Amino acid sequence: MSNQSVTYLVAACCGVFALSAYVAFILVPAWTAYSRIWQRMAAAVLSLYVLAAFAAVGVAGGAAIVWFWDSIGV
Repeated sequence: MSNQSVTYLVAACCGVFALSAYVAFILVPAWTAYSRIWQRMAAAVLSLYVLAAFAAVGVAGGAAIVWFWDSIGV
């Protein structure tokens, strides 16, 4: 297996893990908190903002690691 294949495999596994964590810890509690279908749909749509915020924090953290790598990796 080449290095590129390993990178793709790790990225795919991380994506599946992140999606399942979003569904299990954010979407399901938001969905079960309401009884009417329109409330459940609104909660599901609004939970996408939470997903976007987590993704933004992850991107910012990754960008900070790339930016400060010179001083981190001694």
